[in-house]
Amino acid sequence: MGTIADSADVDPSAHIGTGARVWHLAQVREEARLGENCVVGRGAYIGPGVVLGDNCKVQNYALVYEPAVLEAGVFIGPAVVLTNDVFPRAVTPDGTLKTEDDWDKVGVMIREGAAVGARAVCIAPVTIGAWAMVAAGAVVTKDVPDFALVAGVPARRIGWVGKAGQPLISEGGRWVCPGTRDSYIERDGVLRPA
Repeated sequence: MGTIADSADVDPSAHIGTGARVWHLAQVREEARLGENCVVGRGAYIGPGVVLGDNCKVQNYALVYEPAVLEAGVFIGPAVVLTNDVFPRAVTPDGTLKTEDDWDKVGVMIREGAAVGARAVCIAPVTIGAWAMVAAGAVVTKDVPDFALVAGVPARRIGWVGKAGQPLISEGGRWVCPGTRDSYIERDGVLRPA
């Protein structure tokens, strides 16, 4: 089991992987699963049944609502929100307070190595592709392709990023990471390692 701050609220049915850390005032709800070496920052919320793969980081005050799934190595910036209700209402059409049975939760899927910048909002149901990057403050309303760099409200692809997170540059018909020199090929709006 990992390290849990005294002020954190972790349900006994949650699974906390080896080496994981849950910081002050964070809440990890029932049946949530945190993989090995995950970090859940101060005041973050991990909803019931949410799954975090190994080596994920959920920064301070991020809200990860169920049934979100984060694959290995995902970064969630401070104050990010992953929603779960397509048509949010507090009450039913007759004015009665809604209960858990009055709506169907939908989740956000974030693939391996992707990063979501501070205060971004991902409107479920969406999938953020592997190694993609969502800019700070973006509002994601559509699926994001692998390696895409998206920004804006609503978020739109403005470029490509490599596994190191740096924007790729075009060189001789390929996309190249200026840091690692890894190269990628784009075909029909899809980017793949060369």
